[in-house]
Amino acid sequence: MGVASQAAKRLCAGLREAGVDVTEPDLVDLAALAVPLAARFAPGPEGGPPGRPDRLLERAFDLVCGPGLLMVASPTFKGAYSGLLKVFADQVPREGLGPGVVAVPLMTAGWESHQTGPEAALRSLLAELGAPVPAPGLTVLEAEFADLDAVLGPWAARTVPVVAALLAAVPGR
Repeated sequence: MGVASQAAKRLCAGLREAGVDVTEPDLVDLAALAVPLAARFAPGPEGGPPGRPDRLLERAFDLVCGPGLLMVASPTFKGAYSGLLKVFADQVPREGLGPGVVAVPLMTAGWESHQTGPEAALRSLLAELGAPVPAPGLTVLEAEFADLDAVLGPWAARTVPVVAALLAAVPGR
């Protein structure tokens, strides 16, 4: 199981223990959506507008923009999030994350110098898209992959109360 999946499961378990009704996380793997994402920029037949929307890509946008918890995870590339995440986020209108979205940024990195990635890069992206980011983001270094519990436990203990309070205040949840 990947770092993002384990972090999401740990966060959701903590939220349930705090009395917040959350479902098991849906995973949107942008690598599986790379072709339809690129096709959105390609001209359609005879140079016209792009072809019909891709159903899986549209479902991904619905999941991301719907109310609830949104964990955005990316490996660190050149000190920032991946280009694939950038292309996906560029398709979401400014302030396009729906009301009630609460975002949590997570990045993986190879070097300690990249530990500021979630705060420096992802927080501003998520805020631009309209989501509150109530807790500090998490960077998991490659050297920590072997013992994720040591990283995820303390992170979840700090993050759950803040995220739980914000999710509990979302109307209609």
